[in-house]
Amino acid sequence: MEQLQRYKVRCTLTFGDIYPQIMVWLIVIFLSLASAIALMGANQPVYALAVVGLILVLSLPFLLFTFVTTLLNHIEFTAADEETLSESVGGVSPTVAEAM
Repeated sequence: MEQLQRYKVRCTLTFGDIYPQIMVWLIVIFLSLASAIALMGANQPVYALAVVGLILVLSLPFLLFTFVTTLLNHIEFTAADEETLSESVGGVSPTVAEAM
C-alpha cells in the first residue's frame, strides 16, 4: 500500500493584499453615509436609514467573498520531506538548538 504524502501548509497573505479591498469598502460606506446625511437634510429620515441599511446589507456579502477568495488564493500546499517536518514541529531549527 502506498504511503500518504505529507504536505506543509503556508499562508502568504499580507496586509497589502487586502488593503485595496478595505479601501473600496470604506469608500462605499462613506458614500452611503453621505447619501444618508443628504436624505436626513431633506426631512426623510426613514429613507436615510433604509439607504444605509440596504447598502450595508448588500455590500457585506461581496466584502466577505473577496476576503475569502483572496485568502484561499494565498494558501500554498507544498510536499514536505521528513527533515522539514521535524524542524517545523519542534519550532526550533537544529542549528539554533545546537547553538543553545
